[in-house]
Amino acid sequence: MSATRESYLRGVRAALPFAVVIVPFAMLFGLLASEAGLQLYEIMAFSVSVFAGASQFAALHLLQDQAPLLVILATSLAVNLRMLMYSVTLAPHVGAAPLGVRAVMAYLLVDQSFALSVAEYDKRPSMTVQEKIAYFFGAVTPVLPLWMGSTVAGALAGRAIPPEYALDFAVPIAFLAMTAPMIRSWPHALAAGLSVALTLALTVLPYGTGLLVGSTIGMAAGAAFEYWRERRVAAWLIR
Repeated sequence: MSATRESYLRGVRAALPFAVVIVPFAMLFGLLASEAGLQLYEIMAFSVSVFAGASQFAALHLLQDQAPLLVILATSLAVNLRMLMYSVTLAPHVGAAPLGVRAVMAYLLVDQSFALSVAEYDKRPSMTVQEKIAYFFGAVTPVLPLWMGSTVAGALAGRAIPPEYALDFAVPIAFLAMTAPMIRSWPHALAAGLSVALTLALTVLPYGTGLLVGSTIGMAAGAAFEYWRERRVAAWLIR
């Protein structure tokens, strides 16, 4: 078996346990989207074109509030800004790949494929660019069909739920479950805490734009704190 194929299969095996998280969340999205009145083809077009769980939940909530398109796009972009940091981290490893390959990888870049790939690259620094690319695609291979298939299942199940059983409460619960494991440092905690506090304080703003303002300020504060902390550590080392 070639090293590239072996890398791909390692990625597939590493991603399989994520089914425990992907299946219920994708079903929840499909169910909530159906409960919001979207047809099955609209739900699937949503998932295929976006393929980003947190942004999909945010956009769905704003659609239910009949927010302007610009607000929906801006909020979804703010929620998904972490993908920019993911890309910067992956660039030294796979930046030499052809443009077309990198474009596909950008579409398939999700929390699972990023986390598994970075961990593998750090563990095996001798991997070639082709092996790294193969591992990335292996890590996302179980994720994509599971998300799409579970979204369909959730959408079909949603049609069987009577309208009086409103499920709006599930959206904030889903956000908490998705974001809590990502808070791994003090800058993360500052960004998350400040974002939540400002969003709650700005609930009077229309169409949920308080989330957009709060998340932007929170991320800026977290980045500034991380920069200050790194400078402080560097100064200490120079001494």
